[in-house]
Amino acid sequence: MWETAAEWHAALNDLPVALLLASIVFDLTGAVTKREALKAAGFWTLVAGAAGALVAMVSGLRAEDTIEHGETVHRVMGQHETLAITATIAFGVLALWRIWRRGALAGVERTVYLGAATAGVALVVWVAHLGGTIVFRHGGGIPTAVMQEALTERTGEHQHAPGEEHDEPSDTVDTSAAEAGGHTHAPGTPPHEH
Repeated sequence: MWETAAEWHAALNDLPVALLLASIVFDLTGAVTKREALKAAGFWTLVAGAAGALVAMVSGLRAEDTIEHGETVHRVMGQHETLAITATIAFGVLALWRIWRRGALAGVERTVYLGAATAGVALVVWVAHLGGTIVFRHGGGIPTAVMQEALTERTGEHQHAPGEEHDEPSDTVDTSAAEAGGHTHAPGTPPHEH
């Protein structure tokens, strides 16, 4: 299924972000509506998200030592790692706080928690952005041989199914092709025949 540590990391890192984001949404909505069920959902998604963040962090630390990369990826990966560890510790502390308080926070304590969790979610989203930057902007995690094969294939010709033909230059976006059932290419796609 997944052959490398980087593939495992990619498979495991989205769920904690979604759970932690859901947790703060449940908590904020529960605080506004005073619905205990939403507060409980916030508690459980926080605990699951914190546990998932720990698993994602460990898989990321393993992936770091196995991927081919250059200096730019190394620099961004260092930022990603530092902020991911910080976020994991922060959400671990928040989860332990909620467990210790048995999920019941009130008054100033709830306000402090909600502020810290909101800041934590913003941090997690930035960590995810950096992870995407590593892969999608700098090719980190993609073996050199695979990247070379993809680059060779991109510069060659390829065929489309009937109805997908188009003649627009590769650096412009022609929406008429998309509207007619065809497609467009991203800027920078080399010219090719269909």
